[in-house]
Amino acid sequence: MQPAFSVIFLTTLIGAAQGLFLTLYGTDLMNLGGLSQADNQRFLLSGSVVALMLSALGLVASFFHLGRPERAWRSAAMWRTSWLSREVIALPLFMLGVFLYAAAHSLGWNNTRLIGAATALACIALFVCTAMIYASVRFLQEWASPLTLINYLLMGCASGMMLATLLAALSGQSSLTQPYALGAAALTLLAWTTRGASLVRNARLKPKSTLQSAIGIKHPRIVQKAQGFMGGSFNTREFFHGRSPELLLTIKWGFLLLAFPLPLMFMALGVIAASNEMLVIAFATQYFGLLAERWFFFAQANHPQNLYYQNIS
Repeated sequence: MQPAFSVIFLTTLIGAAQGLFLTLYGTDLMNLGGLSQADNQRFLLSGSVVALMLSALGLVASFFHLGRPERAWRSAAMWRTSWLSREVIALPLFMLGVFLYAAAHSLGWNNTRLIGAATALACIALFVCTAMIYASVRFLQEWASPLTLINYLLMGCASGMMLATLLAALSGQSSLTQPYALGAAALTLLAWTTRGASLVRNARLKPKSTLQSAIGIKHPRIVQKAQGFMGGSFNTREFFHGRSPELLLTIKWGFLLLAFPLPLMFMALGVIAASNEMLVIAFATQYFGLLAERWFFFAQANHPQNLYYQNIS
């Protein structure tokens, strides 16, 4: 498939926002770090504002993927059958919840757990909707797997908790930095394992379609000599990335390095040396790695129509 950078930024930005909010809500539930009420509210407020900003940036990025942005509201009309429509509903609900959660802390409310619980449910629903947009497409075997949902959830939570570690260090909440770092490390290692499992699975896939079944001709040897018409079309632009196998291999090993082991190393150095700069590098490295991962996720999906457009694909 042709990766769309608008969707790449949408999914990685809102994933980090979702992971960050779940971290903040967990902190609120467990009174993690033993912060005073004032420090706790201040930190949860600032973290919620960051989560809201990331979600807003993701929402803005999504508009660049629309042919007619002024009709975006219509995308929610098919919520009964479309995971995309459900995502369009879940994202604003999540953002509204984060806004109310931040507002409650800014007003000094002592009990915000009910708002947080409702927002956490919207957050989980958003993870499910976003991942199922791709996992429900059965003819794209690389996506049609429970690992798609698991990876979206784990990578979003890992990047969100990595960001929470950075925010805790920047705000001087040292009692939160270490537990956040341990959580981020555990989630990153889990995400590394499950993403590796999906790569192994995809490498073993065998196409369910053949050229013969694609065009309904049973001859054992079929070779396409010309594409016909003027060559290019919507199909050839949108359903195949046009990149070389060498580039795909480079990006695959690049994101495996940038999204998982390198940020873990930088985060460990940052926590041990109490270096905010290292924690900034850790989060930035992981985020760039996730951008590459998401590009590869889209590019690796092989649309069956490419059996027909051999001269392009």
